[in-house]
Amino acid sequence: MSERRLLLVHAHPDDESTVTGATMAHYVAEGADVVLVTCTSGELGEVVADDLAHLRGDPDALGEYRRGEIEHALSAYGPVRHHWLGGPGRWRDSGMAGEETNSAATAFAAADQDEVTREMVRVLRAERPQVVITYDDFGGYGHPDHIAAHRALTTALDPAADPGFAPELGAAWSVPKVYWVVMPESFVQRAQEAGATDFQPYTVPDEKITAVLDGTRHHRTKIEALRRYRSQVVVDDDGFFAQLVQHPEFAREHFLLVRGERGPGSGPHGQETDLFAGLG
Repeated sequence: MSERRLLLVHAHPDDESTVTGATMAHYVAEGADVVLVTCTSGELGEVVADDLAHLRGDPDALGEYRRGEIEHALSAYGPVRHHWLGGPGRWRDSGMAGEETNSAATAFAAADQDEVTREMVRVLRAERPQVVITYDDFGGYGHPDHIAAHRALTTALDPAADPGFAPELGAAWSVPKVYWVVMPESFVQRAQEAGATDFQPYTVPDEKITAVLDGTRHHRTKIEALRRYRSQVVVDDDGFFAQLVQHPEFAREHFLLVRGERGPGSGPHGQETDLFAGLG
């Protein structure tokens, strides 16, 4: 086990590469342990590739396909340990906000919170990360599974550190630093000015962002990982997402520290440039 251990909690396959791919590549290259927790297989995702049209309307087949995609995508980064929360397929994609599937018995958004907490505690105690990343409490853009992923981590942090809580799940572990991945206001403003009028994520004023990871050296790795999600994204056409992916700024990832002590930084607003800053 490395002296530096980073754990990321994401809702569906491809989320990890879209918003934190450069960060993952950066710390793998530095020799840190990088661990990904994925909460669902993304069974209700939109299939964008026409040659995969047979997966449309077949959630089980799509979930299985996306489990293969994430395995292929993670290999682009190098050694990343991967956990399906509760095991592959334990909880399913809840669909977009407001859909009837949000409350389905198997939906992650409707999962029993006690069980979710136990499964996240199990992972935290096994991996013992110093730094954990997940979404803000709005899930970035309001997706029920993103919000549920945020809740899954948040509700597990204190129990994981409590020796009296479920000792059969492993020795207690207190996570020193927790970050939310966020969008700076300036970036979203530029995207909207460029025509992305339906791009409405939760934003944070630039000066309040506490860490910026410049993953420019790993930009191509992030793109290559995303390219392996053929069911979900297109990175090689002239669409808005493809243009966004190709821009170097796509490899600069932004974080808000919500638990732990802020370390020294050298960014324009004193932001950390290393998520492990301040840790011994």
